[in-house]
Amino acid sequence: MRLTLTEFLSLDGVVQGPGAPDEDTSGGFAHGGWVFPYADDDFGRLVAGWFERADAFLLGRRTYDIFAGYWPRVTDPEDPIAGPLNSLPKYVASRTLDKPDWANTTVLGEDVPAAVAELKRRPGRELQIHGSGTLAQSLLGHGLIDELRLLIHPVVLGGGKKLFPEGGTDVALRLTDTATTASGVVVHVYEPAGKPGHGSFTEPG
Repeated sequence: MRLTLTEFLSLDGVVQGPGAPDEDTSGGFAHGGWVFPYADDDFGRLVAGWFERADAFLLGRRTYDIFAGYWPRVTDPEDPIAGPLNSLPKYVASRTLDKPDWANTTVLGEDVPAAVAELKRRPGRELQIHGSGTLAQSLLGHGLIDELRLLIHPVVLGGGKKLFPEGGTDVALRLTDTATTASGVVVHVYEPAGKPGHGSFTEPG
C-alpha cells in the first residue's frame, strides 16, 4: 500500500485544531475550528474522492480519539467519510491505548516506523493518514510517506502546532497536482524527492 498524508494547514503552516473550537486547545490555542468557514462543496468533493482510495487508515492517538468520538455515530454506510472510517482497518500509533472500542482498530507496537513499513508491504491501494501531525513528522523523517496532500487555507493564525516545525525533517518535494476551491483553499499534492538541493546565484554560470 502507498502511505498518503492529508493535512489541513493555515497559510502560516498551523495544523492544530482545524475541526472544532475544543478540538486541541493545548498551549493556549484559541483558533480551533478554523477550517469550517472554507469547507465548501469543492472541498467536500476533494476529500471524499481521497477517502474512496483508502484500504486502511493510520492515525496518531489524538486524531484517533477525535475521530472515534464522532464518526461511529454517523451510521450511514454510504457516507463518503464515515463509511470507510467505520468499516476499514484502522491502525493507531499509541503507547497508552490498550483496548480501543472502535471496530477494526489495531494498536501498533513500540516500533511504529517498522510496523508502518510492514503495513506498506501488504497488498492494497492506500494506507491513509489524516491529520496526526506529530506522527506525520516522524514518518516523513523515516522516508515512509509516499504522497502529501496539503490543503492550504487562506488564513494566518499567528501560532499553534505546525506540520513542519523548526528543526524538523529537511526534504525536497515534487509537485504532482494542484487545485483551488471556490473558498480559496489551495491544494498541493507532493511526492518526496530526496534531500533539498543547494546552489548560489553569486557564482558565474
